[in-house]
Amino acid sequence: QVQLVESGGGLVQAGGSLRLSCAASGRTFSTYAMGWFRQAPGKEREFVAAISRSGGSRSYADSVKGRFTISRDNAKNTVYLQMDSLKPEDTAVYYCAADYANRLTSWYASYDYWGQGTQVTVSS
Repeated sequence: QVQLVESGGGLVQAGGSLRLSCAASGRTFSTYAMGWFRQAPGKEREFVAAISRSGGSRSYADSVKGRFTISRDNAKNTVYLQMDSLKPEDTAVYYCAADYANRLTSWYASYDYWGQGTQVTVSS
């Protein structure tokens, strides 16, 4: 069992930056690939980024490539999402998720555990 708690969301102007954190409970954090997803009102949940167990492999959605960076610190049981050059269309609730199979997949149903989400709002 893994419990995930996101933090770091907020209101920011277009062009600004935010860093999201996702703290995981338990001693097995390093055995999970981690992903970030987001969901805007009236839209489906969409993949943002994923990182492998060791942090050596990463995957990004085309819409955030070059602007967002996913990283992890296994000693701190935490995964991060650095978001730069934010746009109003990045506004959403952001969720972190854990995948025991280490697939770096964009398919949300592949993830085993989810956090409650943190709101990110980008004003124009």
